[in-house]
Amino acid sequence: MPTPDRTSLAEIVEVGRELLEDGGPSRLTMQSVAERVGVRAPSLYKRVRDRDALLELIAGATAEALGARLEASDGTLPGLARAYRAFANAHPAGFRLMFDTAGAADAMGRAGAPLLRAARESVGPDRALEEARLLTAWATGFVSMELAGAFRMGGDIDEAFEYGLMRLAPG
Repeated sequence: MPTPDRTSLAEIVEVGRELLEDGGPSRLTMQSVAERVGVRAPSLYKRVRDRDALLELIAGATAEALGARLEASDGTLPGLARAYRAFANAHPAGFRLMFDTAGAADAMGRAGAPLLRAARESVGPDRALEEARLLTAWATGFVSMELAGAFRMGGDIDEAFEYGLMRLAPG
């Protein structure tokens, strides 16, 4: 009789996401995940090849979660940018990992679908990709600086974000 499964891949990935957010990449070990899901570390290797594979899965799951957050927004370009920023602030380690991991590329492409729709509605199909890239590049840069604590000149960060959205809005 086969041994019953004591954990699932989805549970392993979710626990990995939690550990990553709680303590950063150094806290994410196969041992720490195993302890959290209630199995021995060697048991994880039945589901996940190694830590690098786990990081790829976590990056993909984080990108999928970002896509769900964007889909739940109001669908406007400013609304999408605000949802993107809120997601990044809620999941800073996962946000960084999505851009550092090749395995998240497909999920990131799916996550961008609401942005492309909004860009098409805003500027038309001929320039939608450029519009989406402009907003993504600006928002990613802003959020990355925010997460790094790089805005050191004072002022209200929320106001600065809203000012940037206003300036980027199509004329």
